Amino acid sequence: MNRFHTLPAIGLGLFAGLCMSSCAGKASAGMSTENAAADSTAGDTAIVYFIKDITPENLVRIYKALGREADGKNVAVKISTGESGKSNHLRPELIAPLVQLVNGTIVECNTAYNGNRSTTADHMRAAEEHGYTAIAKVDIMDADGDTILPVTDGRHLKHDLVGKHYLDYDFTVVLSHFKGHAMAGFGGALKNVAIGIASADGKAYIHTAGKVSDPAMLWDNLPEQDDFLESMAEACQAVFSHTGDKILFINVANRLSVDCDCDGNPHDPEMADIGILASLDPVALDRACIDMVHNSPDEGKVHLIERIDSRHGTHILDYAEQIGLGTQKYKIVEL
Repeated sequence: MNRFHTLPAIGLGLFAGLCMSSCAGKASAGMSTENAAADSTAGDTAIVYFIKDITPENLVRIYKALGREADGKNVAVKISTGESGKSNHLRPELIAPLVQLVNGTIVECNTAYNGNRSTTADHMRAAEEHGYTAIAKVDIMDADGDTILPVTDGRHLKHDLVGKHYLDYDFTVVLSHFKGHAMAGFGGALKNVAIGIASADGKAYIHTAGKVSDPAMLWDNLPEQDDFLESMAEACQAVFSHTGDKILFINVANRLSVDCDCDGNPHDPEMADIGILASLDPVALDRACIDMVHNSPDEGKVHLIERIDSRHGTHILDYAEQIGLGTQKYKIVEL
């Protein structure tokens, strides 16, 4: 059952500094300060930073606010490269300063469906066409196959299959385009980790809730919707167990189409951009994005909300919280 309790529409600037009681009591009072502590939690409440204006400078600024440096010899910046030029993927000119600041490598894995990114050669061509190879090194992490990361006490998955090259990285910046998704309801930090870091075979394994790992058998083995959403959370558990605290999460809530960047011909966005959000807690971050959509004064939000609700999309947040991946209690710190 969905957990939404829609509030009357209020301005986003005001919303960002207020308690969001719509989360069944799960959000506590926010604050607006430039020098807020960068701790990931305050008690059992996570901090989610918010900047309304989406600019390259503000992307760097919100990264620095998190207070966790992307250190290490090899820093992975996980984005979606986008299926086509029509996709709403994050534009290279927006993310370039941040990627270059952390000396990052843009990382992706091949898709489990036939498209512009189902083979490494095609995927690299798409990354080049979309401008990513001009700003940083790009690594298709399952170009040489995959590797296993264990899932602990999974209801559906015994393990996660991630691109083999992922083990080469010391730190992960999860830089996600928040938007809708045809199968998951929405895509944010959790989906970018679960599906995005999974190899093509791993994507099939997650999408079928552990039934098969052969992409050719994926569409004949689709599970119940909640099983799929729970499998994504279990895949995240495997990745987070591997990374420890060498990971952080930034969501850019712009070009808010009901469709994912994996759609080569996505529906045009029908609501205005929201802003940039970031946290050290991916569950809180995705929940904050969902709440900001619900509380936006933009009437076009109804289409994205319908997409999320019709796919029971927020179940991934409930299950992720249940298995210890984060909290849906948060406060907004507006920069």
